[in-house]
Amino acid sequence: MGRRIRLTGVSPLIEGQSWETVSFLRIGRLETLEVLLNDPSISRRHAEIEYVDHHWVVRDLGSTNGTYLNQVRIGRADQPLRVDDILQCGNVALRVVMAQSSQASDPETIGSSMRVELSTSNSWEKALELAAGDGASSEASRDRLLTLFRIGRDFSQITSLDSLLESVLKDAVNALGAQGGALLLLDENSNQLVSRAVYPPSRQQQGRCFSSTLAQRALRQGESLLSQGIRADLDSGLIRTLADGTPTYVLCALLRTPGRRLGVLHLDRGPKQAPYQQEDLRLADALAASASTIISSVGSLLERERDLLVRTLTALAQAVELRDDYTGSHTQRVTDYTLMLGEHLQVGPTDRYHLQIGTPLHDIGKIGISDAILRKPSHLTPDEVEYMKTHTTKGAAMIELIPHLAPVLPIVRNHHERWDGQGYPDGLAGSAIPYLARIVAVTDAFDAMTTDRPYRPGMPLEQAFKQIQEGAGRQFDPVCARAFLSIRPRIEELHRQSRELVETMSRSDLHRALAACLEGPATRRRTITIPKSTLRALHGKSASA
Repeated sequence: MGRRIRLTGVSPLIEGQSWETVSFLRIGRLETLEVLLNDPSISRRHAEIEYVDHHWVVRDLGSTNGTYLNQVRIGRADQPLRVDDILQCGNVALRVVMAQSSQASDPETIGSSMRVELSTSNSWEKALELAAGDGASSEASRDRLLTLFRIGRDFSQITSLDSLLESVLKDAVNALGAQGGALLLLDENSNQLVSRAVYPPSRQQQGRCFSSTLAQRALRQGESLLSQGIRADLDSGLIRTLADGTPTYVLCALLRTPGRRLGVLHLDRGPKQAPYQQEDLRLADALAASASTIISSVGSLLERERDLLVRTLTALAQAVELRDDYTGSHTQRVTDYTLMLGEHLQVGPTDRYHLQIGTPLHDIGKIGISDAILRKPSHLTPDEVEYMKTHTTKGAAMIELIPHLAPVLPIVRNHHERWDGQGYPDGLAGSAIPYLARIVAVTDAFDAMTTDRPYRPGMPLEQAFKQIQEGAGRQFDPVCARAFLSIRPRIEELHRQSRELVETMSRSDLHRALAACLEGPATRRRTITIPKSTLRALHGKSASA
């Protein structure tokens, strides 16, 4: 039986959490430690657990509030640990639920399986140390060190997340002598691992290129692991793809930061290659830990850039609305409705992002529509209607100038298409209409129905929902329409909140106008201007000039 120890949290702060290792655990408030305890009673480096002379021991590291084993304070001397022992660090208590010892020294070649527990302390320096090993002069060690130095150089030159992931994977394959691999990141919406890079690239066309069973197990258990006899572990499709049914050696290194599991680095060797060794697993784990820090940093930077882009585009769309008194906040409402509908339809993170930045721009083409048409206080003539329809193609022409926005172009161009093919500008029908445009078509139409226009009041919600229902399969994608109707209570609440916000802002406009009128001599006549949108909000109906 292999050596292993597992601790679980007893105190409320860490109840339900567990930590497991085959080597050592360090406890404290530093983020680089394996057991991170954010409690004032815990020292930065509080205590450590280590496997020594075929048994597990614990020692205090000079902590301020002490380390207690079964209510007895211990010092720096090693104290043996056994199952059900209670270890208390400061005010935080943990229980030993498993403490296995090896009956003999661990073999260098791993048997049916081997694991390296999540250890966020593994760093670039650790990877170099492991690469050098005990015989740094050996050819294999030199090759590994050169590969790792090249990886470090590549990391400093990365400009995008995709290029980073491809670089990490390619160099990991070379460093570990793998025949190929995949880099998988966790999709937080679906909670599934998604392949973001594959090496060699030719595998991408061969179907499944990783063992989802083994990778999900590594992610779920929070550990790096490998298996030598893995026919039962591998997906049958992967076995056929990689080795014509012959078992393959697979290594899964956990990508993680101190507070988050990011994904898995999946590497495999063919049947004619040597089995993975213990040092291979440790090197891969150290490499994954170092790469995780950079992946997380690049991801955070991209997220900030995306947030800035969304805010900029939303402000631009709102600037368009300022030209039309009657469509104020239309963009924000449609965006809110759309994200709500997209969530119910379970769109993926990429589609959600495209909805988030594309919906605010769906009417951006109205920048090119003259004020005489855009602000006309009566019904448009047939010719004017045709002219107004050009806002879709005008908007698409603008979006085409920004390569980053190419994925949202269909939202801007095709959100007025109809399921029956009678829409514009392209007359697309059914599933030929881009999916995201079909989603926005429902939410945009609903808000248009329920918004006041100078020539008619907004439609009651009951009637608008009925229109959506009747339009399913004719004007709207029936799946999107039914999904919209199924979240009716949430839509109604959002509509109510939006109306209240408009009324609050409108009353504020009125108060400012009255205050301006009352300033100065009482005998002075003053003329005040109250926006028509304010009067409509206050009286609940259209107002004439």
